[in-house]
Order: sequence, then structure tokens, then C-alpha cells
Amino acid sequence: MRVLMFGWEFPPHIAGGLGTASYGLTRGLAALNDIEVLFVVPKAWGDEDQNIVRLIGANTIPVAFKTIRYSSTLRSVEKIEVGSKLVPYTDPEDFWKMTRSNISDTDVLLNTNNEGKIEFSGSYGATLLDEIQKYAIVSSVIASENQFDVIHAHDWLAYPAGIAAKAVSGKPLVIHVHATDFDRSGGNVNPQVFKIEKEGMEYADKIITVSNLTRDIVIKKYGIKPSKVQTVYNAVEPMHFTEVTKPFRGVSDKIVTFLGRITMQKGPEYFIEAAKMVLSKMSDVRFVMAGSGDMMEKMIRRAASLNITDRFHFTGFLRGNDVFTMLGMSDVYVMPSVSEPFGISPLEAMQSNVPVIISKQSGVAEVLTHAVKVDFWDIEAMADAIYGILSYPALSKTFVQKGKEEVDKLKWEKAAKQVHDIYLRVVK
Repeated sequence: MRVLMFGWEFPPHIAGGLGTASYGLTRGLAALNDIEVLFVVPKAWGDEDQNIVRLIGANTIPVAFKTIRYSSTLRSVEKIEVGSKLVPYTDPEDFWKMTRSNISDTDVLLNTNNEGKIEFSGSYGATLLDEIQKYAIVSSVIASENQFDVIHAHDWLAYPAGIAAKAVSGKPLVIHVHATDFDRSGGNVNPQVFKIEKEGMEYADKIITVSNLTRDIVIKKYGIKPSKVQTVYNAVEPMHFTEVTKPFRGVSDKIVTFLGRITMQKGPEYFIEAAKMVLSKMSDVRFVMAGSGDMMEKMIRRAASLNITDRFHFTGFLRGNDVFTMLGMSDVYVMPSVSEPFGISPLEAMQSNVPVIISKQSGVAEVLTHAVKVDFWDIEAMADAIYGILSYPALSKTFVQKGKEEVDKLKWEKAAKQVHDIYLRVVK
């Protein structure tokens, strides 16, 4: 079976859990004898691991003078190539206002380079919605030029690409919901993002969610039939013992770590408030907030107002081995997410022999037994849990030992087999 898979990022160029999960599942599928994956990303950098997958960058596919399908119309259109004198635009609405007098209702205006290819930033910048549309257009070309049995689109960024590929090929579409805008926005959803998500869910033949928490959101908030939605839990890449040996850290103090995007969804403010409570009882502990995001400056100011900046450290965004170095230095890992569809980082912490405290409002709480679970808003319970693990070595040792045994059983091969079964059910 050949799978045409659409994602937005692929290691080593990842910005968070989406790329990690997509890669892990791809590795799991590659271990199955009858699966071949063509993995498409907007921008291929050239240094991606292609031992397990054939990687296609949308930025490498010529589209000039091809008959393509525009993702939201499901009808053939002719692509028009425009010159470089086109004034840059900032979003799809401005783009439409600038070009509406120059194109008909069946044309798509694109800017290509001298090789007839569309350029992508591959990032999450101000032109993200525009890049999603262009990605869908190129996906039509890719789908028409490759043989495959099923389409798999990861998260809302790739849903239009999956829809366009299905329109061209007639092959079944499976979408993978790693998060919804209800998670990212705290309920204050972006109408454009919601529309893309809902269209993806409606066009899909089957929907995979990363937790029952996310499954319930898909069913209740997007009006999808329960029979169409199946939960497949994420897993974690196996690590060797030498990879989790604790690194030199230069201080004797205990270290408590928050690692993730510093955004409303991740609950960083609750971590800071709990830190203040712990520091009122213990002086030999340091708190680390590793990550970046739109709330970072606010969190720095809050730590300063609580007079704990001498015990609180902001590292900025960490990637690759730096993540595991930070975890290896930690005595406790805390994930106080307000709404977390799954959460792979606690699994990585447990692999690194670190006790974890997670919010009950996370999907990973559904699969973990040997983790402390608290409500994200209950900073007293969070502080008590941190204090208890730091103060009682026997308790910490138990969580480390049992947690490592538990997380070692969460393998991507198991998730891949479940996804493979879904493929078999939708392929006719």
C-alpha cells in the first residue's frame, strides 16, 4: 500500500510536537512490510532523514502551464504565471483586492520562479494562509503525477492539500487531528481556521484524533458523526541509555522544568505561580521555562513582579539534543496545559528518567498511570506535587522507575498498526 502523506514540517526542521508526531508515525509505518510513504512538505531543505520515507518538497515541483485544481472549488482551472512586478501582499484578502480586476473567476494567480516552481517559506509567518492555499494547488500536481492508494493529511495546515489530492485522484482521505483551534485559542476560534478544519473533517473518509479529549471536540464542536472519528494515541521514539545520562549542570540546586510554547494553551502562568509557592518553602530549587511564544515577555514581567527572577530561568526555544540535555538536567518536569490534545514532551521526560506532573486537561493523561495529574488551574496542588517529589527521594525514584517502564511500552509501531487498519477500511 502506498500512502501520499501531507505534513507541514519534518525533522530536523520542526517547531513543536506536530513534526515530532508526524515523523514518529512515519517511522512506525515504515516498519510495516506493506507500507510505502510519500511524505510531502511545503519546503524541503535537503537535509531531512529520507531513510524511511520519500520526501517531496512542494517548492521543488514545477507548476507552470499545468492543469491543476484549486483546493476549495473542486474544479479544473488553468494556472496563470505572473511577472515579478507584482506588488507583495500581506494576506489573502489584500491579495484578492489587488488582483480581482486582472483575473477571471476560474483563474488562480500565482507567482513562480524562473523554473516554474512556487516558493515556500515553510514557516508559520504572516502569509501562512496564503502558503496553505499554494500548498493545496501544488498537491494537485503531485497527486496527478504519483501512484498511491490513500491520502493522509496532518493537521489543519495540510487539510486543503489533502482535499485537493482527493479531488484529483478520487482516493480516500484520512485526516489526522493533532489539535483544533479550540485548543490553540481557548475557545476564541479564528473563523478562517475553523472553516479549514471543518471542511477537512467533512471531506475526510476517516478522522484520526490523538486523544479522546480531541475526539470529543471534533464530534461536539464540528458536528462530525462519532463513527467517523477514531482515537490513535501518540507514542515516543525509543532512546538508548547513553542518551539519557544526566549531563553536568553546574549547580547543586534542584531543577524544575516547563518545556513548550509559551502561549495561553500551555498554561505558563500557572507554572510561575506554583514556582512562587514552592520557593516560599524551599530555597535550593531553580525553575526553568524552556520555549518561546507570544506570552514570553508577559511571563518574564510576572516572574520579576514576584521577585523570583534569581531562581527562574528563560532559555528560549530549544530543539533537538538541547531538549534532552535540558530534560536530563531536570528533577521534575511540569506540563500545566490548559488544553492539550496529547502532549509528547511528558513521554520524553519520562524516558529521560524525570518524574512528571501533567494537567488533567491533557490527552496524555488518558494513557499515563505513573504521573501526577492536577487541574491546570490548581496551583496549590501543582506546588504540593513539586514539593513532594523534590523532598522525598523515594517518591521520586518510584515515579522514575515506574514511569520509564510505562513509557517504554508506548511505541510508534503500535500506533502505526492502528493507522494501517484504518487505511485498509477506507481503501476499497
